[in-house]
Amino acid sequence: MTARYDNLTRTRSLDPERDYLSIYQTMLRYEFPWDMKLGLNLAFNRSFSLPEIAAVHTATGELTERTQKRIDDTGLLMYEMVLNGFDQFRGREALRRINQIHRPYGISNDHYLYVLACLVIIPTRWLDRYAWRRICCHERRATYLFYRELGRRMAITDIPDSYDELEEWFDAYDAAHLQPNDDAAAIERATRQLMLNRIPPVLAPLGNTLVSAMYDDTLRAATRATPAAWPVRAGLHAGLRTRAHLLRWFGKPRATAMFSDGLKAKTYPDGYEIGKLGPEPGDVPGHPDPDTVSPDSHGASGGR
Repeated sequence: MTARYDNLTRTRSLDPERDYLSIYQTMLRYEFPWDMKLGLNLAFNRSFSLPEIAAVHTATGELTERTQKRIDDTGLLMYEMVLNGFDQFRGREALRRINQIHRPYGISNDHYLYVLACLVIIPTRWLDRYAWRRICCHERRATYLFYRELGRRMAITDIPDSYDELEEWFDAYDAAHLQPNDDAAAIERATRQLMLNRIPPVLAPLGNTLVSAMYDDTLRAATRATPAAWPVRAGLHAGLRTRAHLLRWFGKPRATAMFSDGLKAKTYPDGYEIGKLGPEPGDVPGHPDPDTVSPDSHGASGGR
């Protein structure tokens, strides 16, 4: 049992103000790989469902017509930054590409901040509820600091000063702005199939209901998803809690870090170039090549 908590012991010996990247990498790659990947998927699902953000995505067709590529591109850019940080070459390139992609769109600061908050709050709440142990204060702080730094490097302003303040802001903004809308429903239908593909064949008949059961009432309403029957919701909750207890008492520390053999994606079986991830120039009707847009707009800076 002692070895089960070795990573936690190491994390508690670090300073999250200085070592937030190392702590966050350990959470993703060793302690909670499955839970954090799912939590991040749910976070992006929620951010894509905000009416104004959903409208941008349906207008471009990136999520409804090129769903697998869009999801792969998002994941690769995110994980490049997590694995390499913001100061190493690949991490800087990923951040630069993210800023290029978003630069042409008139996305407000609050909408950027909402996406950032989703990436902090949604996975953390999932871990607190369903991971094999609750995360410690160092891990919570490190998660907040990693995304605060990402936000600063994307020129997002007015980021709340702590996890608790960000969570309070997120809940208020989410309640006021995450409303039912047709664009979110179209995106959810497109991305749902990707989640269904991950469900074991034995559970396939319950696939759609299980996916809906992972959403809370607000997200289900926003995406017009069919509510899951209460026995399925209760069964999913019980199954996830049972998994957590089994991992706590009988699981072993992960010996090999997730992504130790590199990042891979279905869209790029032969590898990828960071600078070419995302839409190609001309793929998005009505929007120019990001490299030709004035750098004065939001998120232009790839660094400090």
